[in-house]
Amino acid sequence: MIDPLILGFFGGALTLGFLVAAAFFLKFWRRSRDPLFLTFAVAFVLLAANQAAPVIFNIPREDQSTVYLLRLAGFALIILAILRKNLQKP
Repeated sequence: MIDPLILGFFGGALTLGFLVAAAFFLKFWRRSRDPLFLTFAVAFVLLAANQAAPVIFNIPREDQSTVYLLRLAGFALIILAILRKNLQKP
């Protein structure tokens, strides 16, 4: 069994990484106003929430909780944004 303190530390580090990625996408969105970047920023915020929630709410196994739906929503947003961008008429 892994120490909960270590799990909390790595969960926090991953959350911070996702939030940094979201900040970069927001920066790109502010410059270009391309909805792809805004969608990516929202998706990375959802992924950050997915990493933080098990630590905050003391959920032992995230794969058996509803928190996993945040990850699903984040990846679905990324897929939909890419499809929307690629299917746009020039």
